[in-house]
Amino acid sequence: MSHLRYAGLPFEEQREAFLAIVSADPLVGDALTRARALALPDWLVVSGALYNSVWNHLTGKPPGYGIKDVDLFYFDDSDLSYEAEDAVIRRAAAHFEGLPLPVEVRNQARVHLWYPVKFGRECPRYASSSESVSYFASKTHAVGVRYDADGALELVAPFGLDDVFSFRITPNR
Repeated sequence: MSHLRYAGLPFEEQREAFLAIVSADPLVGDALTRARALALPDWLVVSGALYNSVWNHLTGKPPGYGIKDVDLFYFDDSDLSYEAEDAVIRRAAAHFEGLPLPVEVRNQARVHLWYPVKFGRECPRYASSSESVSYFASKTHAVGVRYDADGALELVAPFGLDDVFSFRITPNR
């Protein structure tokens, strides 16, 4: 059961392992480097590309296995129009050209505007990309990574990492 070797460890040890694994993954590493260069406000690479990279590493699967896209969040409440977000999405599409997976870019400052229409229920107005991660349907998937101002990887994991390292899907709320 070596794939569970980080389950139950203290958070700081899990954090170090998580960041080491995702930064060593060629796809995630490239996505993070490109995201930093895109210089979006309050950006985060989130969810599937991250936890799947960890699971792939721990189970001996190749990098990229089972990953369908890269989710990139940012938070910009200076212009909540669809047009402003669409301009960022188009700019990002050119910026991420050549990455082997599509990159889905979303402004978390706008989620409360479209979420009720798409999903039929209200969504709070988020104050940051980090806050939006805490509303994911699964605590397991609520992870985000970005580079801080000094170039160090920063982890957002409002529910910790034990579910990820235990291969356990836990619903949120």
